[in-house]
Amino acid sequence: MELEEVLKIPPLKLGMGTGISFKIVENEDQLYLDFARKMADEIEGNNKLQKGTKFILPVGPTGQYGVFVDIIKRENIDLSRLTLFFMDEYLTEGDNYIATSHPLSFRGFVKRSIVDPLGDGFGFSPDRVHFPDPRDPKKYRELIKESGGIDISFAGVGINGHIAFNEPPEPGDVVSSDEFVDLPTRIVTLSVETRTINSVTAAGGEIEIIPKRAITVGIREIMGAKKIMIYMNRPWQKAAIRKILHGEITPKFPASLVRRHRDVSVTIMREVSELPLSTLA
Repeated sequence: MELEEVLKIPPLKLGMGTGISFKIVENEDQLYLDFARKMADEIEGNNKLQKGTKFILPVGPTGQYGVFVDIIKRENIDLSRLTLFFMDEYLTEGDNYIATSHPLSFRGFVKRSIVDPLGDGFGFSPDRVHFPDPRDPKKYRELIKESGGIDISFAGVGINGHIAFNEPPEPGDVVSSDEFVDLPTRIVTLSVETRTINSVTAAGGEIEIIPKRAITVGIREIMGAKKIMIYMNRPWQKAAIRKILHGEITPKFPASLVRRHRDVSVTIMREVSELPLSTLA
């Protein structure tokens, strides 16, 4: 299907014929609750089977984590078998982690939003909260393998289709879908598109505040999860959702590659389902 036609797909036809589980919720609160509930239910289900739970998680969207902590506390859910692998983190120009005190640090956010509120209660262990290490990116895959593999890889999607910080190939670079899907955890240079939209959502529009480098989990690790669950809560994702579900499956829009996975679900806010093109006033 040509891009022009993809962008004209109406809300009621989104996801049809894709084999992907697709759901629209009314607002951000419902999206965050759905995300947090999926996490909690997976943990409880595995606990009943005396099994561990392993997630790959994004820092974007973020509102689900406070809801998740509330559910854990309210329902007294045992977290002693839970291991969390976060997708990525910004780096300095020298390819070291930015400080956790930096306002944009994902590690700092996770500490404030999950680690500190849970403390050592409910069997939760901060030692089982992991980020990819720029000093040894290959170690992340080994940690995931040693954990027994990922139950669910949760994800958001960037404006250029990046999933985690797996950016599209540079113009002129020829990368097949197979090659892109096999990309491992690694250090990357962030695209101008990513830094621009992240500056809008997190830095008041000041692009120079957004780091140029990052460490990201690989597409290989994401696609190795038993399930992939995508959540989209930004108005500018109206075009992205159509490309993911109905556009070309291509590294040029990395999130489209999830359609090669056997078990994918996508949950979006109703606003994201609206047509991206409107008539100028």
